[in-house]
This record gives sequence, structure tokens and C-alpha cells, in this order.
Amino acid sequence: MREIVHLQVGQCGNQVSSKFWEVLAAEHHLESTGLPTPATDLRGLHVYFNEVNGQRFVPRTVLIDLEPGVLDSIRASPSGGLYNPDSFIFGQSGAGNNWAKGFYTDGSELLEQVLEAARKEAENSECLQGFQLAHSLGGGSGSGLGTLLISKLKEEFPDRIIAPFSVFPSPMVSDTVTEPYNSILGINKLLENSDEVFMADNEAIYGLCSRALKLPHPTYADLNHIIAATMTGVTAGLRFPGLLNSNLRKLAVNLIPFPRMHFLTLSLAPLTSRESAPFLNLTVDSVTQQLFDPQNSLCAADLRSGRYLTVAAIYRGEATPQEVDSSILKFTSPSGSHFVPFLPSVVSTSLCAVPHTGLNLSAVSLANSTANAQVFSRILAQFSVMLRRKAFLHWYIDEGMDESEFTEASSNVRDLVCEYQQYQEDSGDSTYDDLEA
Repeated sequence: MREIVHLQVGQCGNQVSSKFWEVLAAEHHLESTGLPTPATDLRGLHVYFNEVNGQRFVPRTVLIDLEPGVLDSIRASPSGGLYNPDSFIFGQSGAGNNWAKGFYTDGSELLEQVLEAARKEAENSECLQGFQLAHSLGGGSGSGLGTLLISKLKEEFPDRIIAPFSVFPSPMVSDTVTEPYNSILGINKLLENSDEVFMADNEAIYGLCSRALKLPHPTYADLNHIIAATMTGVTAGLRFPGLLNSNLRKLAVNLIPFPRMHFLTLSLAPLTSRESAPFLNLTVDSVTQQLFDPQNSLCAADLRSGRYLTVAAIYRGEATPQEVDSSILKFTSPSGSHFVPFLPSVVSTSLCAVPHTGLNLSAVSLANSTANAQVFSRILAQFSVMLRRKAFLHWYIDEGMDESEFTEASSNVRDLVCEYQQYQEDSGDSTYDDLEA
């Protein structure tokens, strides 16, 4: 069994992870306190849980924030008894939506305590596969302290996979004006220190809630549930038996043809409203169709305008390899031009016998597409407008940052956009001429 240490940083990271642990406990039929039930599925439980005295299962996680509010609410929630009290690590001042406070000042004061907790979890693992981190790129704690933690873990565990689930900001569900700064500074660090980044985009998930789930006023709880369901889908092959099971390293090898282009767009199927759910007739074809529908992506990038470098599809439930291969061929062959010509247009598949709770069939896909550049380009445009006028810059300078760090981060992310553009043009398209603007 290959263990994963989960780290949850900042308000967004902790709220998403709180839902993630609820979904995991439900899939393995654990009580909200971690106690097993007669129906508990012990297979793969040790990937994410430590067994305590053979009596209960405790998440292998560290809960981190620069202010106590969110962690106190998790501790007081119905699932608060699931966590080890020693896993809660927090400061008192908060990051104030300032990347520099999370990375340089307040975050660095908390860093050694967090690293010690992560080392302890790693040492108690028999065969550590890597670290999974949930955080937002828009805030100060998730972006600043989150990327600082990733860089230190990469130094200490260079041979282990570092796989963050990063929530990208959106004006539709945000009131933080410094998000473009925090995001570009955070993406710059993810470029250097992470092995594979799973992209979730508030704008796209908000659209999914409105369009597919028919929720007129989606809340953060609705957004978090979609992200949590996708996270459990990505690691289902590690936790349950099945054919063609995958793991984080295999995913990285299959999906990342160039080292800097390790940002993966997620999709989830099926997605439907509660009213329509009883009338669903789930088949492999219907799930595959949703999976490759650009509107089902958790990232606000128009996948139809880009080219796939690589794709992985993870099916859960009642599906055979023959059905999956036939279905994927049916939906990808007509759009073969959506793959870059210099790589084999192959969708790598993984099958897991246990579906999402309440479904007989579900699937998650991970796509490395040149369309990902649209997300970076959108944030860069906002970043450049603010930086040109030096708006809010003094808050970062006061924490010890230099203006050159902003231009360096901007240049690094712009180079990434240009790399995506290059491979798009190598495919005979030039969709991203506007990205240079």
C-alpha cells in the first residue's frame, strides 16, 4: 500500500479538504468519528488513513492556516472528531490576502512546525508515495504558505510526488482584489516545485453548479463538493481494486510530456440536478460523452479551441475495458484533430470497481491541453494592469518583497503561456495570438 500525506492550507484548502474527508469516509463506510462499521471497506483505507490501536482510522493530514477561525469551525463540526488534535496548526494574525505574509513573514514563522508534522506523517508511512496539497491560489495563506510548503517539501523529499489541487480565482465568486498578484506569484512557485498540478477553477465550477446542477445561487459548499468528488475520483484507483489501476507517478509519466507543462484540467461525470437524477440511465457512452464535453471541465478554458497533449480517464463502477475503449474511440476519433500531431492521440484509462457513493458508474478525466494557457493568460492580464499602476504593491513591499519579484514571476508565467502557444502552432493552429497582449 502506498500512502499519501494530505496537507490542507488556508480557508479554501481546509474547507475543500473537510468535504474531501467526508466523501472519503462515506466511500469507505466509516463513521464521522473514524470508527469502522460492519460495512467498512478496509481495502486501500491506509492510503489516506492511519489506524490507531486497531480501533479507529484517522486522516493522514495536517490542517494549516494563519488564523484559527476556519480550523475552529472544522473542529466544532460533526466530522471534527475525525482528526487528530495534533494535526491542527495555526497562527493568530492571518495573511490578510497577502502572498508575501504567507510566504515570507507570518508563514515562515509557522513553517518548521508544519514541516515537523509532515515529517512525522511521512516517517510513520511504510511506503510513502507523495504529498497531496489542497489550497487556493487567490488568498494569502493558501497561495503564500502553500507554495512555501511545497518548495520545502521538494527539498526534503525530492524523490516523492508533490501533487497540489489548486483552486484558481474567479471574479464571479470572489471579493479579494489582490487575487491576481497572489495567483501569479503562486503559479510561479508551482512551476518550479510541483510535479503535477490539478487545476480547479472557481469560474468553471460556478458555471457547472448553475448549468448542470440547476442551482440558482451556488454556495461555496456546492463548489467544494464538486472538487471533493473529483479529488476522490483521481485517487480511486489507489484505494480500491480494479483493472488498469493507476497512481500519482504513473499519472505524471503518462500526462506530462514536458516538465514545465504539468498543469492538468479536471472533468467529472455524471453531473446532473437532483430532480433529474432518478431519471438517469448511466451507460459508459453517456458518461464518456459528458467527460469529453468541454462544458464539464472544472477549468474555465475552452478546450475546443486548444489541442490535447495527453488525456487520462478514470472510470469507476460497472464498466469493462472493452466498453471503455470502444466508447473513448467513438468520442475522440471524430475530434482526432483536437490532439497534437507529434504525440500519439491516446487516452490512457484506469478502471476501478467502486463508483462514487450513490452511483453505479462515474468517471474523472485529467487533460493536459494547450487551452490551459487561457487560464494563465486571463490572470496575467489582470496582474499586468494592476502592476503597471503599482496598485496595492506597497502591502507586499512592506513584507520585504522587491518589485523585481513581481516582474520575474510575470515573465516566468508568460513564458509558460508562450510554450503552450508554441505547441498549439506546431499543431497547425494559432488560436492564442491574443495571449501576447
